[in-house]
Amino acid sequence: MSQKPNILTIIPARGGSKRLPGKNIKELNGKPLMAYSIEYAQKHIKGDLVVSTDDEKIAQIAQQYGVEVLIRPAHLAQDDTSTTDVLSQVLLSAEKEYDFVVLLQPTNPLRPENLFQEAWSLLQKEGESSLLTVSLNQHKLGKIKGNHFRPHTYQFGQRSQDLEPLYYENGLLYIAAASLAKSGVLMDENSIAMPIDHPYATVDIDDETDWQWAEFLIQKEQ
Repeated sequence: MSQKPNILTIIPARGGSKRLPGKNIKELNGKPLMAYSIEYAQKHIKGDLVVSTDDEKIAQIAQQYGVEVLIRPAHLAQDDTSTTDVLSQVLLSAEKEYDFVVLLQPTNPLRPENLFQEAWSLLQKEGESSLLTVSLNQHKLGKIKGNHFRPHTYQFGQRSQDLEPLYYENGLLYIAAASLAKSGVLMDENSIAMPIDHPYATVDIDDETDWQWAEFLIQKEQ
């Protein structure tokens, strides 16, 4: 790989949203939701940037921010469309070859300033093909069987601080080798996990409550 790898950042922004209609272009503290990811990429990630969408309004806003737009086919704009399929389509449609792809989900609008640089440095140090950001899950999780609660990650009476550390994908950042993403794979068992302990990692907008939480954090920083 060259010293300066070609990086393509992809922001997938579909028009359909059932629980929060039009959320990708809805204004969060005076700015379209998707604009947060666009501006983060433009400021912190060297390389090309593209928004993949099926929606004309989303495309217009992306273009207003000076971003290339790739209109995806209808079969890649369904409720069950996987993000990996979208990334693969973008890479296969690209006019040049890339070494790495960065995925920025517009529903994760808030990211620590130095997030990408730290993630990129860690990925290069470890020499693997992909990385994702994760956060510690401190909940006592269980299952319900026949109306009865059954602990799954702990035992009744066990202290929270004694739980085995478990993590979840927080969605802030994904980096993968373009060859991996082209084949429809973004993460695998060799992916590097980068733990993030930051309030921004708790923001993943899916409904109105998530939206209000994001607004609170933004206003708190002002």
